Amino acid sequence: MKNNKDDGVSDMELIYQLEGRPKFSVAFPLGLQHVLAMFAGNLAPMLIIAAVAKASPLDTVVMVQAGMLISGLTTFIQLYPIKIGRFQIGSGLPIVMGTSFAFVPTASAAAALGGIPLVLGGALVGSLAEGFIGLFYKYLKYFFTPLVIGSTLIAIGINLLGVGRDYFAGGAGAKDYGSWQNLTIAFATFLFVIILQRFGKGVIKTAALLFGLLFGYIIALLFGKVDLSAVGTAAWATVPLPLHFVPTFRAQTIISFVIIYITVAMETIGNTSGITIAAFDRPATEKETAGSVLADAIGCAVASIFGSMPNTAFGQNVGIVSMTKVVNKWCIALGASVLVICGFLPKLGSVFASIPAPVLGGALISVFAMITLNGIKMLAQAGFSGRNVTVLGITFALGIGFAGHADAIAGMPTWLKFIFEDSIAATTLVGIVTNLVFPKPKQIEVITKDTAAVHIAK
Repeated sequence: MKNNKDDGVSDMELIYQLEGRPKFSVAFPLGLQHVLAMFAGNLAPMLIIAAVAKASPLDTVVMVQAGMLISGLTTFIQLYPIKIGRFQIGSGLPIVMGTSFAFVPTASAAAALGGIPLVLGGALVGSLAEGFIGLFYKYLKYFFTPLVIGSTLIAIGINLLGVGRDYFAGGAGAKDYGSWQNLTIAFATFLFVIILQRFGKGVIKTAALLFGLLFGYIIALLFGKVDLSAVGTAAWATVPLPLHFVPTFRAQTIISFVIIYITVAMETIGNTSGITIAAFDRPATEKETAGSVLADAIGCAVASIFGSMPNTAFGQNVGIVSMTKVVNKWCIALGASVLVICGFLPKLGSVFASIPAPVLGGALISVFAMITLNGIKMLAQAGFSGRNVTVLGITFALGIGFAGHADAIAGMPTWLKFIFEDSIAATTLVGIVTNLVFPKPKQIEVITKDTAAVHIAK
């Protein structure tokens, strides 16, 4: 099973390398499992905002199709960066982009106030803040130390574990949440994935998530949990066009979006390092991180113009890379192609969207845990000196401790309460401030051929 007779590198070796093209039969399943893992999460924010805005079925379809198209295109940019002068747009890493849940609270408030146009206006102008971080990351990177990024990764992982739990039980707000049928489907899917990862060989092992999703889908069909009604009503083909919605602007909405964009930039920085730590056992370089954030910002701006929610690097796909170690860009590009095609073929997209929540939860909950472990790994590399332990203690106490407990922070100013209601935003902010307040010991950079690490002088 050779990819090239001259270099003698097999397809199963190529999938663990950034470059090269494994044959389609090997690469496509590995790319497809990334798409299936993020498909429901990619659609959900748009459906939520469309419901809040009381959008028509046509407007909802426009949002969904644009979201899939832009997710696919921005994934391509992450994989194959665009260079403009000294700037690079895209990381050159196997990062999958999708519509971000981080914007849902702010976008919901804007949608209730001024409909989808106000959401898109705030998202469009707010994306400039993330673009600023990407452009000047060289000077801002000193705020984003391994302690800050590692803490952010842990917060992302814990947040996603909650999402995985809800999927596992049937989906947040589902009438049959936690029912024995949902739990049976989820546990069956979970065990099937674990068995394939433990005993499978070759593609069977590396594509365990894909086969687990297919297995779970069949089980869900037997339980009558698959709703295919949307497949029958979906159009065969549509062409997403810009400015279906004409953005409107309001200062308060823009400020709210700017705050979230800063948080999303931190999340993207964390996920970018999450990829490199999992795949290459090193932090992301300045060039990779800045390019990743710039691709994020431009993708969000373009998504707003085409009528969709902002998108960002998807944490669950970082978890897949952590679990499988498959980093080949060609594999991910084939998955991105599926997203682009779904952007033009609603009927195909609706088939993927019909995967029940318990199937997704069973397949992905262990994947989400990998992100938390990547954060712990990064903190371990930074070292647990007395100073670092103090910084981490304060960061987690204030960053994660108040998450989900709005009553505990009711007396805070609105802008600060908004941040502390989001564990990722709060963890990042507290981490940056605490890291700056406490004096740092001298650092000695030790760079070897195989790794680059920072050792704290004791």
